[in-house]
Amino acid sequence: MTIKPVPSDVIQSLVSYRPAFGKNVSKSLIRLSANENGIGCSPHVREAIQNNEVDLYRYPAQQDEGLIHAIASRFRLHPAQILTGNGSDELIYLLCTAFLNPGDEAIHTQYGFLVFPQAIKIAGGVPIIAPDDDYTVSVDSIIAKLTPKTKLVFLANPNNPTGSMISESEISRLIELLPKSVVLVLDWAYSEYVTKGLSDAAKLVESSTNIVMLRTFSKLFGIAALRLGWGYFPPEIYAVLQSIRAPFSVNQLAALAGKVSMEDRAFQEESVAHNQFWMTEIVNRFNEMGVKILKGQANFMLLDFRDKNGPSASHIESRLLEHNIQLRNMTPYGLPDMLRMSIGTSNEMEEFTSCLKHIILQ
Repeated sequence: MTIKPVPSDVIQSLVSYRPAFGKNVSKSLIRLSANENGIGCSPHVREAIQNNEVDLYRYPAQQDEGLIHAIASRFRLHPAQILTGNGSDELIYLLCTAFLNPGDEAIHTQYGFLVFPQAIKIAGGVPIIAPDDDYTVSVDSIIAKLTPKTKLVFLANPNNPTGSMISESEISRLIELLPKSVVLVLDWAYSEYVTKGLSDAAKLVESSTNIVMLRTFSKLFGIAALRLGWGYFPPEIYAVLQSIRAPFSVNQLAALAGKVSMEDRAFQEESVAHNQFWMTEIVNRFNEMGVKILKGQANFMLLDFRDKNGPSASHIESRLLEHNIQLRNMTPYGLPDMLRMSIGTSNEMEEFTSCLKHIILQ
């Protein structure tokens, strides 16, 4: 028998989360699978990176003051409560590491972000699923899953991949019913796309000791490649996370890009307007084709192919790939009969709907 190192039981049983970008790496690929900003990033970001002379031999600041100030100014927040990370994913992992002992429980919703249960398990915790109600987060389900072992609750709003959103009153009800010993993680990654009806998570953080808000630069701000996220935390939770966060988590170029993109309000408004137009227009086109959807509140939606008399999700996915168009297969989320579509450029949306119509009518 060969003796070799063996990973922990948790790691061996882990279902790894990997984005589905497919094998097609052609530059002409129309990638509508990753919920990225369809029109890219602020042109000022590219200019700033090209003109910036970074001392590559220098470590970056542990917290870039220019970036922190830009975030605080943009959203009227307290700078001392803002913590940046290598994507908001890093902050999710830090929260699990900080608050879960082996065997502790953390609740995530049925169709929530797949990184939540992965981070919980890696930290030694037990992921507890709160069933959705018609593909929407259910506060009653979350409350019903609470036990003395519960230490964290993860809630994405709008939710990925369903795109559904719960109301301010439901968020308030959850907070009222949640023990103050449980950390409520409000993942507001897509909040910049929402123009009304979304709770002001920052205010909730400021009035609590157990609520945190996570945000990202990978969606509306369009710099996913640089991996930059941030969170807003009560002071005590901030101090804990800062103590275990990698000392050089965010690189200099990411910090620079984040600062410049945060300050470019015109590009943010352009991105929101582009998204609003196509989130409405694409629904009209789907209706004409007879394609059923679960309309989202962010920059993506689910295409529903559960009707056994129509084409299957796998058939549509493979046929679109033949035309160099990629949607997100939802099998890893337990939704094998659905595909997730993100909003791309106007030209990409025109080509996508043209190809989809051709496939449907064949």
